[in-house]
Amino acid sequence: MDRSLLVGLAGVIGLAWGFVADRRAARWPAHDDGSIRAVDWRTPLVVVAGGLAFGATVARFGDDPFELTVVGVFAAALVALFATDLDQRLLPDLVTLPLIAFAALLLVVGASPFVSGQEEALLAVVAAIAVPLALFLLAIPFGAGAIGQGDLKLLAAVGLLAGAERLVYGLVAGTVGAGIVILALILARRITLRSYVPYGPFLIAGALWALLGIAGR
Repeated sequence: MDRSLLVGLAGVIGLAWGFVADRRAARWPAHDDGSIRAVDWRTPLVVVAGGLAFGATVARFGDDPFELTVVGVFAAALVALFATDLDQRLLPDLVTLPLIAFAALLLVVGASPFVSGQEEALLAVVAAIAVPLALFLLAIPFGAGAIGQGDLKLLAAVGLLAGAERLVYGLVAGTVGAGIVILALILARRITLRSYVPYGPFLIAGALWALLGIAGR
């Protein structure tokens, strides 16, 4: 099958996965009041994210079935986390911890699509520990909740899978994206400087860009 058709098919599957992820996030983890969120502005956002993530995965890794599977699983999990954090401001351990174990296993056996050689693997481990730790320490003066534990675990998983360089690229991209969106919302008077805006969705968007949008190994 032609590559463009495969990318298009993957994009359609990703759109469907995005919708499933949004509806799952509306139900799990269960809301405190037992409610189930109806389809709203978050739904098309997650649907589009799923379509782009799946399409980009096949476009970049479609020639290697193993790498396609590895990155596809990771991308699907990131889309699911994206939906959950948008809905509940939560990145569940049930997803983030297996991602850390999955990425660590790939690194140990030398099967990571992004990290090759012992030096890169060591840098990946150092970055996966140092970057979340640094962010945690920087957030302490701002009080509890300034950065979520789920965000830190997500960064650890991305660092182990993608390596130090891509982790930094993803973090910078997510931070810049957050700044632009928050500034736009403030100017539009939709939020104030005191409003809480979850950082996880921006970190996930940055991670997807780092994994799928940067050329090279």
